[in-house]
Amino acid sequence: MSILKKLFTAVRGGAREVGESIVDANGIRIFEQEIADAQNALHKAKKSLTEVMAKEMQTKRKISALDDSIAEHEEYAGQALAKGNEALAMEIAEKIGDFETEKSEHDQVLAGFSNHIVVLKQQVKDAEKSIKENQRQLTMVKTTESVQQATMAVNSTLNTNESSMTNARQSLERIKQRQQDRQDQLGAAKQLEASANGDDLKAKLAEAGIGEQNQKSNDILARIKAKQNG
Repeated sequence: MSILKKLFTAVRGGAREVGESIVDANGIRIFEQEIADAQNALHKAKKSLTEVMAKEMQTKRKISALDDSIAEHEEYAGQALAKGNEALAMEIAEKIGDFETEKSEHDQVLAGFSNHIVVLKQQVKDAEKSIKENQRQLTMVKTTESVQQATMAVNSTLNTNESSMTNARQSLERIKQRQQDRQDQLGAAKQLEASANGDDLKAKLAEAGIGEQNQKSNDILARIKAKQNG
């Protein structure tokens, strides 16, 4: 029995863990449904409140009508006494007593309605405040959940593709190196071509002020001076 009891306890523990994992996985959905359930309950509470308020209004009208009847019959009783008909006045007084008894009963009913309305209004107010707060909290947790999921997705992608990104960077470096090698080869070929044509020497002589170009310039300058002196 002891082993069976432990096995049963283990099964119950496993079921509890599974249940908790399901609740955790669907926490936001459950919270949303709980808010929806609270809104439905609030709607029903407001409907009940309007029904009680309607009954309160009806009771007030009955009491007002009884007050009118009492005042009316008091007038009748006074007229009967004025005419010396005390028996009729007594009968009217008894009717007035019935009205007052009925009015007293309605007063008690009205007090019950009024007190119940006060309680219901406060409960509705508290429920509305709680629902609004839960809705604000729901917005925040949904936003946080979205941001966290996006961050986890990015991190997962980066970790998964880390080798691919490394390979991509290596490929880029190889491309740049190949382009630089090609540029260096073009530069070297240009230098060889210039050397073969003697252009490099001419450039060096011109830079040093030596050569045909420099002599021609001297001749032109001498000719201009001669014209000025002649």
